[in-house]
Amino acid sequence: MLRIDHIVFPVWNAEVSLAFYRDVMGFPLIASHTGDNWGGYPWLMLFFSVGDGREIVLVALKGAKCPPADGLAKDVRHLAFAESSHKSLQRWRDKLRERAIAFWEEQHGSQHSLYFEDPNGVILEITAPPSRPKRQPSRSALAAAQKWLAA
Repeated sequence: MLRIDHIVFPVWNAEVSLAFYRDVMGFPLIASHTGDNWGGYPWLMLFFSVGDGREIVLVALKGAKCPPADGLAKDVRHLAFAESSHKSLQRWRDKLRERAIAFWEEQHGSQHSLYFEDPNGVILEITAPPSRPKRQPSRSALAAAQKWLAA
C-alpha cells in the first residue's frame, strides 16, 4: 500500500511562511533549495519534517501572484495533522490564541478538530485522536459513492 511521502504548497510570502511552519507548527526546516527558473520564476523550496518521515515542502516563486479565489468553501481543501488525544488539543488552542491565529472547532464522531489558516490561506486541521483507517475496501462506501454519482 502506498503512503504519503511529502506534500507541496505554493507560498506567496516565504519569510512569513518559514516563521509560521517553523515557529507555530514546530516543524524543523531540514533543507532548502533555490533555482533560477521554474516556470519562468526564480524559486525557493523549503523542506520541513513533520516528524514521521514525511515532509511538507513550501515553494516560493519570486514574482508569482496568488490566484483568485475559486468560490469553494475555504476548508474544502485542507491538510490534517493528528494529536494523540483530545487533551493534547488544549496546547494547540493556547498556542493559536497566544499568536492571535483565528481557529474554529468541529466534532467528527469521536474526533475533535481545530481548523486554522496558514499565512497563504491553506487550511490546516489538528485532530484527535488520530484516524485509524481500515486497510480493506468497503463495499458499502463504494455503493454510497456510486449511488451519489448516478443521481
